[in-house]
Amino acid sequence: MVLEGDLDAPAAGRGVVLFAHGSGSSRFSPRNRAVAAVLRRSGVGTLLIDLLTRDEEAADERIAQLRFDIGVLARRLGGIVEWLAGRPEARDGIGLFGASTGAAAAATAAAAHPDVVAAVVSRGGRIDLAGPGVLERLRAPTLLIVGERDAPVLDLNAAALGRIPAVRALAIVPGASHLFEESGTLEEVVRLAAMWFGRYLGGRAPEPTG
Repeated sequence: MVLEGDLDAPAAGRGVVLFAHGSGSSRFSPRNRAVAAVLRRSGVGTLLIDLLTRDEEAADERIAQLRFDIGVLARRLGGIVEWLAGRPEARDGIGLFGASTGAAAAATAAAAHPDVVAAVVSRGGRIDLAGPGVLERLRAPTLLIVGERDAPVLDLNAAALGRIPAVRALAIVPGASHLFEESGTLEEVVRLAAMWFGRYLGGRAPEPTG
C-alpha cells in the first residue's frame, strides 16, 4: 500500500505537524494548506498526506465508506506517526491537525502515541467519533476550533471537551459556518492553530490542566 504525501520541514524546525483529512478531502485541501503555510513560516514542519490510496479514493467516490471508517484512518495515521517519529525533522515533537472525521483519527492516534504526539488541533472536527475511551486517554494538549454558526458540531465538541483529561480548549470562531468560508474566519483558524502548536511543539512542556 502506498500513501502519498508532502513533507516540508525547515532545516532547523521545531517539530512537524501531520494533517489528517477526512470526509472526502485530501492533502490538497486549500484550508489545510493555508494552515500549513503559516506553520512553516513560523518554523514548524508540515506533512500533508492522503490516508487513502488512489484506488481507494476512486472507489470511495462511489460508496463513501472508507472516509468514515475511523478505525482504518486512525491505524494508518498511527503508522505515519511512528514513521515520522524516527525522522530528524520531528525530533522536537509531532503535532496532529484533524478536520472533519480526520479529527477523530487524530485523537485516536494521539492517544495511542502519548510519548511522541505533543499537541492536537481539530478544525470543525468530529472528534466525538473517536472510539470508546479514546478521549479519556488523550494526553496531548488539544484545541477544538469550531464555527459559531456550526451548531451541531459545536454541541458535539463542547460535550467531547469534558471527556479530555489533558490540557484542552474550545475556540469558537465568530460568524463562521462549518467550512469557515466567511471573510476572515479561516485566518482566525490559522492564527489559533499556529498559536497552539507554537506553544506545545519544540520541546515545550504541557501546562497543567486547570
